[in-house]
Amino acid sequence: MNQLNAPPSPTNKIHYVSDIHKLARLSPEERTRLEQVAKRYAFRANDYYLSLINWDDPNDPIRRLIVPRMDELEDWGSLDASNEAANTVLPGVQHKYARTVLLLCSEVCGGYCRYCFRKRLFIHENREATSNVSEGIRYIAQHPEVTNVLLTGGDPLLLSTDRLAKILAALRAIPHVRIIRIGSKMPAFNPWRILNDSALLEILSRYSEPRRRIYLMAHFDHVRELTDPAVEAIDACIRAGVICVNQCPIIRGVNDDPVVLGDLFRQLSFIGCPPYYCFQGRPTAGNRPYCVPIVRGWEIFQKALRRGSGLARRPRFIMSHATGKIEIAGVDHRYIYLRYQCAKDPNEQGSLKIFKRDDKACWLDDLTPVSDLGLDDSRVYPALLSTPSEGAPGTSLEPTEDLSDR
Repeated sequence: MNQLNAPPSPTNKIHYVSDIHKLARLSPEERTRLEQVAKRYAFRANDYYLSLINWDDPNDPIRRLIVPRMDELEDWGSLDASNEAANTVLPGVQHKYARTVLLLCSEVCGGYCRYCFRKRLFIHENREATSNVSEGIRYIAQHPEVTNVLLTGGDPLLLSTDRLAKILAALRAIPHVRIIRIGSKMPAFNPWRILNDSALLEILSRYSEPRRRIYLMAHFDHVRELTDPAVEAIDACIRAGVICVNQCPIIRGVNDDPVVLGDLFRQLSFIGCPPYYCFQGRPTAGNRPYCVPIVRGWEIFQKALRRGSGLARRPRFIMSHATGKIEIAGVDHRYIYLRYQCAKDPNEQGSLKIFKRDDKACWLDDLTPVSDLGLDDSRVYPALLSTPSEGAPGTSLEPTEDLSDR
């Protein structure tokens, strides 16, 4: 049996693997045990990404990101934790917020993150994603309120360049579509998908216009993913006129440390791909071993922000809930303060919600609301009107050394 042992040469084709038995650095016993996990939640990686793992460290963060674990089989969560089904208006088309439509145009990723919130796409012959987005394009053209379109899946950069060019051209023919976002982890999983394809860079340059930009929503979870080729791939996108930002969740055993997360934020700001959203992990089936409670996540996030300059302090700590994108805006000894950055119900936009502090809670549905304060937002918690990087009085943060790059 062919087994993966060495990293690829940059001039060679990246080799993908979906058979856990081809991981030569795992013992035969480990491969046999993990086979049952991979049967339930698909495994996929490639030789480049696997070469980033320190196989002598059982707690290596890159290993934890990509290699299955037995505790994924714990009974916890649901496959559609944010109820995306409720926002699906056509096959492969989600319309949750008035101005933004998601096109799930790919059903494959360069690798399958073990904590993925859309792992349902890769199991049970799921048909939510579709490479034929013609109906979705027509839907967007018929909705002039839509200014943002997010290409997602799966990973859109695994589509052929010709197919991606046709999608971008069709979207650019719709005057009210001002922003096209491409959600992709390919700069981390396989940077040569970008570096070795001049045609891809040419179409990105063509359709990222001065008044209608393409945004690459990159997905780096750990600073060790920022290899020289990965940084070069980001640079190539920037030179093609693409605006690059990063989003990632806080993941137990990967970046749930303020030094690790803060270093990631700082390095991303240095390379021109600053952090955008930092997510609270969703309670997706199989994701229990990667979950960090809300309060602990808030503390990690706040301390991480203190380690960088203003550009590294831009992300908001967000819970992508069925009801909207909810900023975790503050924590004190009694309460957790949440604010809707985007709400499915427009009447909730910007509203502040207050819940009893629960250090074990991992999701909005775990929290108990406070309904009898009788105070308006500004009187309850005026510090919520300040920027996240300034912190807030009464939080459970301890002073840390300021490592800002001023």
